[in-house]
Amino acid sequence: MADPQTPDGRSAIARSLDRSLLMLGVAGLTLGVIYLALTLPVHEQWWAYALAIVAFWTFIAAGILAWQRRPSNGMGALIVFGGFSLYVGMLADTGVPILAAVGVLCATLLLAVTLHLLHAFPSGRLRGRFSRATVIGGYLVCTVLQAPLFLFDGNSPSPELVIADRPDFVALGGVIQQVAGLLVTLATVVVLASRLRRSDAVHRRVLIPLFGYGIFAVLFGPFGPMLLTALTGMAPDQGVIVQLLVYMGIPIAFALSVLRGGFARSGELQELGTWLGGSDGTHPELRSALARTLGDDSLRVLFWVPERDVFVDADGVPTRLPQGDGRAAVDVELDGRLIGAIEYDSDLIAEDGLVRMAGRIVAIAVERDRLTAELLASRRELLRSRARLVETAERERRRIARDLHDGLQVRLVLLGMHAGALARAEEASDGFRRDATALREGIDSAAGELRRFVHAVMPSTLIEQGLAAAAEDLVDRMPVPTALELGLGEADLPQTIESAAYFVIAEGLANALKHAEATACAVRVIHDGDVLSLEVGDNGVGGAAAPVGLRDRIEAVGGVLKVDSPAGGGTTLRVELPCEW
Repeated sequence: MADPQTPDGRSAIARSLDRSLLMLGVAGLTLGVIYLALTLPVHEQWWAYALAIVAFWTFIAAGILAWQRRPSNGMGALIVFGGFSLYVGMLADTGVPILAAVGVLCATLLLAVTLHLLHAFPSGRLRGRFSRATVIGGYLVCTVLQAPLFLFDGNSPSPELVIADRPDFVALGGVIQQVAGLLVTLATVVVLASRLRRSDAVHRRVLIPLFGYGIFAVLFGPFGPMLLTALTGMAPDQGVIVQLLVYMGIPIAFALSVLRGGFARSGELQELGTWLGGSDGTHPELRSALARTLGDDSLRVLFWVPERDVFVDADGVPTRLPQGDGRAAVDVELDGRLIGAIEYDSDLIAEDGLVRMAGRIVAIAVERDRLTAELLASRRELLRSRARLVETAERERRRIARDLHDGLQVRLVLLGMHAGALARAEEASDGFRRDATALREGIDSAAGELRRFVHAVMPSTLIEQGLAAAAEDLVDRMPVPTALELGLGEADLPQTIESAAYFVIAEGLANALKHAEATACAVRVIHDGDVLSLEVGDNGVGGAAAPVGLRDRIEAVGGVLKVDSPAGGGTTLRVELPCEW
């Protein structure tokens, strides 16, 4: 089933994602307000809790932005998840027993999510067994090894979780958790260092500060406030403020790196692959998808037509590959066959490697659109050929009508006049006069039949005076009352269109008399812009079908015929003909 598109070409799937992200944003805003309502009345340091919610909202906003810009990239979802992990960790300060218990359980979960972000950057997916094992280890450190800190802490904000007041167990558990956390962090450093060695210089300039900040944030979480207090004498609550500021930088750093850090186009290539692999066959326009991926709105997709040895655009119009002037093109091949090319702005995209990679990704889609463009090109040539045939036939018909009218018909009239003169000669015998009179009558009859034949082929009124006069002549010769409405103005119609319109009127009126038993008819001819509209109606018996010959004549010039003929309700022919031929 086709995916409905908006006027800007966005699919229903994209619109659905936008609605979901909007709801997610509203949910984050609502949760933040609820948290403030629970904490501000019972805590004097309201600014600390307000800053915590600002940090939470920063995570949500940055995650939604990255998610919306890179729907198939998991970084946006991970950043949002990091925001909620921060939020649930802050619930320990709400004073509500159930919420406080959840907050105690998830107090350090954000650190595990930050490690996950580091391992998953920039694709949003974990790569390699060691990386996946390290991330799982991080979550275990922040959940399972968190247990001694609340199960044996008599001062816990959630006393219902405490099973014994054992400060020694709390101290031991804290040491074990910190050591395990350091090991997981060191493993993460090893993974990230390996990735830095394999990356190019351009990406390394982004990865080094990002990875460095991420590791710093992970280590600052458990140790930062204590170090600040020990080294600077800073009060613990002030150390928490610094900690929140560090946490607030996490979503900003990752979102900017995904969107603007040199990974945007690589991420877009992943989006392009996801777009191409859509199982429901719902794709935006290929050119738009490539233009958005490569960041070049002037990009064009061209298609190779081997039978004609030429490139054509999406409309089937032949075109040539650019030769300099800031434009370049790369070939698109499928199974070793040339199927098209991508033309782009070479000043905007200096390296053609990305364009070639995008071309390889969408090669199948290019082949599909190439076949469509080839059909359009063939159809265009067919229409042109049909137009030439129709115009040739029209010119020949008019030539024959003129030759018969101006040549043979005039000669017959002159012969008739000469035969009449012979019949009136005084010296001619009675028998000769009778023969001459019979000859003149025969010539007059032949001239009349020729006149009617010429009128059927192409009426002289149409040739000499145009459609308006020819339509008036048809209406004047109708034996039943016939109304005529003309709205041609100063229209200069092509001869082919004038002839087609005339024969529509003529056949419509003839059928009204022969078959419809009509007692009244109406004809309407209106020129409106690029369209000539015709209506021929009667009050006859109805039930008529569109005449095949008339439909063929109209379609041959690119027109449209509609017949409205209910039984007992008369018949109306409606025709639209293009004025540009």
